[in-house]
Amino acid sequence: MGVRFGYADTSFGQLHYAEQGSGPVLLLLHQTPRSWDEFRELIPLLAPGHRVIAMDMVGFGASAALPAPQTIEVFAAGAWALLDALDIPAAAVLGHHTGAAVALEMAAAEPGRVEAVILSSCPWADAAYRAGHAGGGAVDRAEHTPDGRHLQTLWDLRRPYYPQPGTELLDRFVHDALTFGVDPAEGHRACARYRMEDRIGAVRAPVLLLGAAADPFSIGNLPALRARLTGAPVVEEVIFPDGTVALIEYEAPGIADAVRRFLRVVRREPGRSANGANRSGRP
Repeated sequence: MGVRFGYADTSFGQLHYAEQGSGPVLLLLHQTPRSWDEFRELIPLLAPGHRVIAMDMVGFGASAALPAPQTIEVFAAGAWALLDALDIPAAAVLGHHTGAAVALEMAAAEPGRVEAVILSSCPWADAAYRAGHAGGGAVDRAEHTPDGRHLQTLWDLRRPYYPQPGTELLDRFVHDALTFGVDPAEGHRACARYRMEDRIGAVRAPVLLLGAAADPFSIGNLPALRARLTGAPVVEEVIFPDGTVALIEYEAPGIADAVRRFLRVVRREPGRSANGANRSGRP
C-alpha cells in the first residue's frame, strides 16, 4: 500500500501524520517550517521493512497549532504524544535540521524508548549558537505585506541553499511556510532557546550523523556533535558531497541506503558500527 494519512488525538490537539509500511517503527521529523512532505521521496524507500511515520510536528503543517515561545522540548513532547496515541512504545527516530534537535531531545529524555537516532544536518545549539541566533530565523523571516512581496522574500532567502534550479522544492517549502498559524522563524528561535550542550550527553542510543557538504548552516557542526555524543555506543557519519538544506528530498536514495544499513547493523549487533568497529573506531 502507498502512503496513508491520519490524525491522532493528543493533549496538544490533533496531530497529523503520514505512514507507510510495516515492521519496526521509524519516526521522521522535519525541519522548520516544513511538514511530513519533506519526506515524500524518502518514505516509500524506507517502507520495505519499516513502519515509517512522518509527522507534522506540533505547530506545523496540519497538526495542532502551538503558540510562541516554542521550544525543542515541547516539539519532542508532541512527538511522544503522537507515538503514545498510536500505542508505539519505542521507535528509531530520524530528524532533519530542527527535527534533528528534536530527535536528540527525544533520545535524551526517554533513552529506553529510542532504539536509534539519525541526525541529519543537526544544529549545534550551544551558548555561542544561542548568542548568535537570539533573533532567530533570519533565513525564513519575511514581513507579510499586502502586495505579496513576502512570497518573493521567502523564496529568495532559501534559494541559495537549494539545488538549482530548485523550483519544485522551493514551491513545497513556500507552501509549508504559508500554512495558517505557522511562523516560519519561530522554529529557528526554538533551536536558539535549546541548551543542547546540557542534553547531548544523555543520548544512549546508536547515532548516525548525516551531513550535507553544501549546507553552510550545519556541515561544520559534525565534529562538535560527534565529540559530545559520549553516551552513544555507536556514532557513525555519512557526508553527501552535493547535499544542501534540501538534503532529504534531493538525496533520498542515498539517505535510504545509509539508514537501512545503519539500522540493520545496530539492531543485529548493538554497540557495533556498520563497518564492524565500536564507537572509538577500533575493531
